[in-house]
Amino acid sequence: MVAGAGIAVTPIAAAARATPVITWYARPESGGSTVQAAKQCTAQAGGRYRIEISPLPADASAQRQQLVRRLAANDSGIDLISMDVIWTAEFAEAKWVRRWPTALADQVSTDVIPAVLQTGQYHGRMYAAPLNTGSQLLWYRKDLVPVAPTTWDEMISMAERLPDGVNKIEVQAARYEGYTVWFNSLLASAGGRILAGPTTPSLRDPATVAALQVIKRLATSSAADPSMSNNREDTTDQAFNAGRAAFMVNYPFVYAAAKADAPDVFQNLGVALWPGVTPGEPSHVTLGGLNLGVGAFSSHPNLAFTAARCLLDPESQILRATKDGLPPVQEALYDDSRFRAANPFADLLLQTFKDGSQRPASPAYNDISLAVLNVLHPPSGIDPKSDAAALRSRVDDAVHSRGLL
Repeated sequence: MVAGAGIAVTPIAAAARATPVITWYARPESGGSTVQAAKQCTAQAGGRYRIEISPLPADASAQRQQLVRRLAANDSGIDLISMDVIWTAEFAEAKWVRRWPTALADQVSTDVIPAVLQTGQYHGRMYAAPLNTGSQLLWYRKDLVPVAPTTWDEMISMAERLPDGVNKIEVQAARYEGYTVWFNSLLASAGGRILAGPTTPSLRDPATVAALQVIKRLATSSAADPSMSNNREDTTDQAFNAGRAAFMVNYPFVYAAAKADAPDVFQNLGVALWPGVTPGEPSHVTLGGLNLGVGAFSSHPNLAFTAARCLLDPESQILRATKDGLPPVQEALYDDSRFRAANPFADLLLQTFKDGSQRPASPAYNDISLAVLNVLHPPSGIDPKSDAAALRSRVDDAVHSRGLL
């Protein structure tokens, strides 16, 4: 070949190179649903685009750190983002994700559980479309407790009457986001909220005091796990499956874990709605999950929205639900036989999501969460009335960017 001469390219190779690549920053799930959905949508695209996954770390904080660094640098290679629900306000305010076009937003909102839909909205507009959702249920030992409690006070009293060694209530109270989630769920269930507006703290008595009284009572009772202030989702599940607890609040992954790892516990495993704070009033448990955003600097924004629409379709939702235990966002899918076979508690999940609560929709959310952890940890040291006032002050500092938390 003569030096400098052009290299012949076959039509097939040229076509493959010309196919736009939509890069999806996502955490590949252990069951393979993320990879499989990307392959299916690529096949359905018929050559219009190809979805490639750029893996995110397993830890949510590390995910955010990586994305913030790239988006702040106007990275055009970020087309789709699997976004934690707490990032919506921050990413929208920073203009790191595109607002969904109204017509497309209406399409992907069809039949989505209203409380779940709100997790992707900021100032009433959609910046991230719900991909999957999640929340906690109450898991209990039917051989120890024939009837599930309906309030936290009732549950603590039940546990205190049980023999030592099987009487613990497992909660997530380490100094991390799971503790903020527990507090937010208690606060919402008591009729309160952290923010009354984007820069206006709420946290007014008596709801805040009622939520803190529950934490304090459990932490200082015989029902408290000695490791309570260090426990997360995995360690609480391990303690429950070891037979040391009568109750646990946790996510649905524990069902399959107990079935596989703790058959003696599983045969007596009961599941119920998360306990309320006020008798006769439903609980409002904090919603989690992932939403799908389109990067603000994407080189292919229209194709990215098209690909996102495919990844959000009902079959993709069922794929995530059955392969990786990620609950769907559309209400009708809770009647799907494939979902119900893997989740016999589907009706409880749906009710939990319908009644679900949000964490504060604020660009300062990370500082708000730090304020909660700084004031309210460890749980045994809480003084409900004085800490309610202290927390209100620290949250006010957070939303007004006063000082480092």
